[in-house]
Amino acid sequence: MGKPKAIFRTDAIECRTVQLHTKTGLALLYDELSSNTYDVRLKLTKEHLIIQKQDVVCVSGTESHLNHRTVVLRRQASGGLGLSIKGGAEHKVPVVISKIFKDQVGNQAAKLFIGDAVLQVNGINVEKCTHEEVVHLLRTAGQEVTIAVRYLREAPAFLKLPLDSPGPSSDQSSRASSPLFDSGLHLNGNSSNTAPSSPSSPSTNEPKYEKRWLDAVSLPLFMARISRGKAGGHKSRSNSFEVVALDGVCTHALQFCTAGESTDWLQAISTNINQLTQESIKTVDKYCSPDDQIVHMGWVCEQTPDTDTEPHRHVTPSSKFLALRGSALLIFRTPPVLESDWAQAEATFHLCEVLFKVQKLWLSEDCWFESRDQSDSSLFSFNVLLGHGRSRCFSVNLRSELLRWEKAFQRAVFTQVHRDRSRSYMCSSGGKILNFSVDFDSGFCCSDSITKQTIWKYKFSQLKGSSDDGKTRVKLLFQNSDSKQIEMKELEFSNLTAVLHCIHSFIAAKVATVDPVFINNHSLTQKYI
Repeated sequence: MGKPKAIFRTDAIECRTVQLHTKTGLALLYDELSSNTYDVRLKLTKEHLIIQKQDVVCVSGTESHLNHRTVVLRRQASGGLGLSIKGGAEHKVPVVISKIFKDQVGNQAAKLFIGDAVLQVNGINVEKCTHEEVVHLLRTAGQEVTIAVRYLREAPAFLKLPLDSPGPSSDQSSRASSPLFDSGLHLNGNSSNTAPSSPSSPSTNEPKYEKRWLDAVSLPLFMARISRGKAGGHKSRSNSFEVVALDGVCTHALQFCTAGESTDWLQAISTNINQLTQESIKTVDKYCSPDDQIVHMGWVCEQTPDTDTEPHRHVTPSSKFLALRGSALLIFRTPPVLESDWAQAEATFHLCEVLFKVQKLWLSEDCWFESRDQSDSSLFSFNVLLGHGRSRCFSVNLRSELLRWEKAFQRAVFTQVHRDRSRSYMCSSGGKILNFSVDFDSGFCCSDSITKQTIWKYKFSQLKGSSDDGKTRVKLLFQNSDSKQIEMKELEFSNLTAVLHCIHSFIAAKVATVDPVFINNHSLTQKYI
């Protein structure tokens, strides 16, 4: 059986800037329990993603029973009942009206709709009947057939495929065993020889029905997250994603025809989530001191190796909320909504002692290309390198998000360097306990930890190279400003990685002060885009 395709239409208000707030379109909603897909309409506003499901509503007259309709059909001499059905109990799906022929009795009744589940035929309950049993009842029901129906808001999409959709086999017996098998010709005869009859005039008190899209789920986008990965795996769903609200309400998997359509919706929803986040940041920052401002925050997916032997083959993705605030990088399991939540971070790191590194996907001939495996959930990934050689790997859904995090880390680190101005670390050299400092204005300085007497001092521009053993020792090569000779200083630190990251942060901030364009030119994400 071929994979069903979604019917998709987009009517969007789009701008060249990030002011995309509204968007509507059709998609498919995947139910993991039944493994079926359902037609839905998505409606995106600035603050909500609304999922609408189609239903039949009474627009006038007296409705006898909610969503249950009883329709009397008079069989035509030519054309039969003028409808087709699919499904059956043997397929664990209801019998559904899949086609209503134009100008025939099923259409003239104006009470039947494609997607109606057949509940009764002449008073006989058929909800647990097979396809052939329902066909037999309809064919032998006489000239006047009374059908009780109920519109299925979540009718599996394959039950509504066009009549000419291919089945699993051209063999008639095989087709009859498929839920795609359509019984139109069996019920109606040869529809090409039908003659339209005059439509009957409905009574003024008789209820009238229409198909309408009704709101089923309204999901708030504030602090919501988007997930492309399948549960328990590192591969992302093809052309689909789900949106999870702060309170845990989930859209489940939304599927689209093409990667382009999926990306359009992903970009639009992400833009609105980010805008709401930025508004929240501005509100919080109004009541914070300049040293405690939020630079950026948002959801990411952390890739955690399951084993130490194959760290790149087996990963367990988990959602984490990152925040760059004040002097710290904070990692949360859930977003900090209240001020008291900020003390609940699972991990906190000083910004000057971490290093942000974008993962290169595929490097060839000095050109950075996108990975060809579109199902890889770590497509847009970055590492946060921490002290003692540790690192944590995170991924986002879009290039624009990756660029946003790269710029945010740069800005947060540079801001903190300017606030700190200087950082000091205890170290040892030649059996002596020393104090090593990195100063934004003066450069590097090493002094005796007891007497505080300066032993040596160099500017940033005098650092010509370095090497380390990856554990505790580092060799710094400085050029003497007078003799122009290279002088080596060997130091030992308890947390060498944090010291090296701090040196990197101060030098990058110093370069950015002198030449801001240099930093932009060395943005890997910017080059990628």
